[in-house]
Amino acid sequence: MSTAPQPRFVELRAGAATDMAAVAAVMAAAFDPRFGEAWSSSQCLGMLALPGVWLTLARDEDAAVAGFAMARVVAGDAELLLLAVRPPARGRGIGAALLRSVIADARDRDGERLNLEMRAGNSAVALYRAHGFVQVGARRDYYRGSTGERHDAHTYALTLD
Repeated sequence: MSTAPQPRFVELRAGAATDMAAVAAVMAAAFDPRFGEAWSSSQCLGMLALPGVWLTLARDEDAAVAGFAMARVVAGDAELLLLAVRPPARGRGIGAALLRSVIADARDRDGERLNLEMRAGNSAVALYRAHGFVQVGARRDYYRGSTGERHDAHTYALTLD
């Protein structure tokens, strides 16, 4: 059982291109550059402009953007593209709230299976497994860190019944 403090509330709302500064700030805080997982703002904006892509922001009791998720559904295939929570806000249910929202939204958008990819060894795997995701594959040397080292990626999936 977690002893981390729980937030008084987590508010989720739809995000837009105008929220990219907040998304970039969360990403800068959440993703360690030595692993090469973060996207640039232009990558996020380019993806957000595509059909079937949505952004969800999480605000905590401090009224700050504490996390976000970006996902898409195309022809029944759903993908969690990014999910990040600021380190000080971790362990308080924000990531789980974002993930549950993405799962529900993917179902509402007729997604049949929700896929994600993450760096091997990422501690967030516990969150995904707790929500029913199972590992379905691996990509060797997929991520390139800031000093050139490479890291494997693992792919996970959840059937959306």
